[in-house]
Amino acid sequence: MSLLEAVLVTLAGVAAGTINTVVGSGTLITFPTLLAFGVPPVTANVSNTVGLVPGSMSGVFGYRRELAGQRSRVLRLGSASLLGGILGALLLLWLPSAAFDAIVPVLILLGVVLVVVGPRVQRAVAARAEARGGIPDHGVWWVWPAVAATGVYGGYFGAAQGVLLMAVLGIGVADSMQRHTATKNVLALIVNAVAALVFIAVADVDWEVAGLIALGSVVGGQLGATVGRRLPPPLLRAVIAVVGLTALVALLV
Repeated sequence: MSLLEAVLVTLAGVAAGTINTVVGSGTLITFPTLLAFGVPPVTANVSNTVGLVPGSMSGVFGYRRELAGQRSRVLRLGSASLLGGILGALLLLWLPSAAFDAIVPVLILLGVVLVVVGPRVQRAVAARAEARGGIPDHGVWWVWPAVAATGVYGGYFGAAQGVLLMAVLGIGVADSMQRHTATKNVLALIVNAVAALVFIAVADVDWEVAGLIALGSVVGGQLGATVGRRLPPPLLRAVIAVVGLTALVALLV
């Protein structure tokens, strides 16, 4: 890899780390960049996943203030992300890429729609749950399996995983958007980390590429925490919707 390519991959890592911390979908920057420089698709996917883990850790650290009081929620939902991430990573190794091609755009579009209409749907969910005794701290009953399913998707590919998580949390868990972002970062970190471990054990990782992305994504994680914390809820929803639709278009063309 030339010096210019190394610089561009690192900058792509910065952008991906920033976007992942605020919303998700940073893979749609780094993955095409690696393909453009001739990295084989599967190697690019696994190396990208490994490289983005430090950036996810950086984003979690940047949002540590919003994680206060969420220990039991994160532990419960984290178990769903752990199991889903393992299954998703194994599916990447076992199944042809065409297996998810049809469902991925549908999932992303659904996530965008749910984020946009989230407040109205959340009020309806809350009213129904209130009649049954209120919403538990970890969310209504379907949040755990929905987080697990998102983990499967995230372990398999991961683009717009954050959009789907924000949709699930925003509707099924009663809390602020900023605290949901913090929770989303932890859950995405768990998925990315477990997938990375599976890939390191059984797949071909390009460590030069992974290292450059890691370097950039750590910086991006801190930038994302700074920017994301300043976004009011309506604007944050708009950012999530724009990123999600951009991911949808990128996957369809």
